[in-house]
Formats: sequence, structure tokens, C-alpha cells
Amino acid sequence: MMTQSTGIRAKLTTCLRGLLLLLAGAASTPGLAQTAEQEVHDLQRHWAEIQYRTPEKQRADKLAALTEKAGTLTARYPDNAAVWTWSGIVRASHAGAKGGIGALPIVKAAKADLEKAISLDGSVLDGAAYTSLGSLYYQVPGWPIGFGDDKKAQTLLLKGLEYGADDMDANYFYADYLFQQKDYAQAMAYANRAEHGPADLERPVASEGRLGQIKQLQAKIQQKLH
Repeated sequence: MMTQSTGIRAKLTTCLRGLLLLLAGAASTPGLAQTAEQEVHDLQRHWAEIQYRTPEKQRADKLAALTEKAGTLTARYPDNAAVWTWSGIVRASHAGAKGGIGALPIVKAAKADLEKAISLDGSVLDGAAYTSLGSLYYQVPGWPIGFGDDKKAQTLLLKGLEYGADDMDANYFYADYLFQQKDYAQAMAYANRAEHGPADLERPVASEGRLGQIKQLQAKIQQKLH
């Protein structure tokens, strides 16, 4: 015969089992766990804060830490092109902040990440992987030091513009490329397009920072045109 205490214990056990099952179900519910899109957004936000709101001397260390986070995301979402794109962008920024010969392995890793993104889906994020890879090709030294190649840069940057004709970044980097090529009239045309490109309302710090870079580029081009 079941005693009162035995009955209470049995009810508690049943309730606890039910609670554990409920918690297990909640943990596996997509809405309660961060999605790849949310994690990319976090990566973008942290990158913008470092790139545009952090003193220059502190950027390399902070970007190195963010690179590690990006690496965990590519391992977690190996088939997500947006994750690989942003991993490449973070690595490229880290290389730029670090500078010197020591940055070459980092920039090569950035190149590999962006190529991986393109192999999965180059159209994501308005072709950002093409734009970012193109920017590496015209900014990195050529052979025998690096892989820089102006012709490849132009091909990739134009491909980025196919996916993001009005994109602020795509137009800015192509304007900067044209400036480096001393095609100042065309550079100004694309810089103006970049200036009037729609800002990303979900990334206000990045949009504000890029707009500042666009205005600096316009000023440099203006000096060459006069």
C-alpha cells in the first residue's frame, strides 16, 4: 500500500521529469537559441565598434579576439556564406590593423574565408564577399611578397557591384580602387554613388563610419581634379 510520503515523492518525481522534458524542448527551440543571422549581426556590431570607435593602437588586439570568435562561428555554421564573409572581413581588418610582414598570414586567411563564402553563395550580403576580396587584391602587395593583382581586383569589385549596385561599401571600394588607378573622374562618380547609398539602419555605427571614409576619399579626389 502506498504511504502518503511515498505518493508525494512519486508526484514530485513525475513533475521534475516533466520539467526536465520541457526545458530540453525549450533548449532545442530555434527561437530561443541565437541563429546564424543573429550571431553575424553581433559580429558586425562588434567589428564596427572596434573599427570606428576604438583608438587605433587598441584595434589589433581587439580584432585578434574578434577573429577567434569568427573562427568559432565558421566551425559552428560551416555552410553559411554570410558567416564566412564576415570572418574574412574581420581577418582582413585585423591584418590592416596589425600591418607589416606579420600581417600576411592573416590576410591570406581572410582571402581563404572570402573565397569559401563565394563558393557557397557569393550573392549574400549584396555580394560583400566579392567586394571584400577585391579590396584585398588591390591593397595587398603583389608577387613575390603577396597575392595582389589589380586586374583581379577590378573583376571582383565589379562582380560585387552586380549584386550591390547601390551598396555603400561596394561603391566606396570601387571608387577607392579607381583613385589608386588615377582614374579620378570615375572615382568621384562612384564615391558620390557611395555617399548616396542607403544606410544600414541595423548598423548605424558602420554606416556612419563608412560615410566618413567616403567624404575623406571625395576630398582626396577633389584635390587631384583641380
